[in-house]
Amino acid sequence: MATLDVEGLQHRLRAFADARDWEQFHTPKNLAMAVASEAGELVDVFQWLTEKESRDLSDDNRRRATEEIADILIYLLRLGDKLRIDFQRAVIEKMEVNERKYPVKLAKGSAVKYTRRGSVKRRRGPALRP
Repeated sequence: MATLDVEGLQHRLRAFADARDWEQFHTPKNLAMAVASEAGELVDVFQWLTEKESRDLSDDNRRRATEEIADILIYLLRLGDKLRIDFQRAVIEKMEVNERKYPVKLAKGSAVKYTRRGSVKRRRGPALRP
């Protein structure tokens, strides 16, 4: 898998928007709304699929999911560019926060949010939360 060149992609996306005079539309508010909209389109790919079908996508659904994920990433890259976010640093800092919120000892095998720990029975599921 290739390394993601965030700065290179942001430069290319900025040039794409500049050439079309779209910078005026790429406000943080509009870009955040576009992320949400594209995320909804990604959800649509998986709606009504069984767990097995969602893990073994048809060629058409894999293509659709890939396109929607790319759209989401494009808008996130634009939003990060507009807000001058250092993605590497932001992800590392957020993972450090998550490591404190979800220590392995307490979170392993549980999908319970850290704020509800101890107040509900443990459910099985992924422990990594965004």
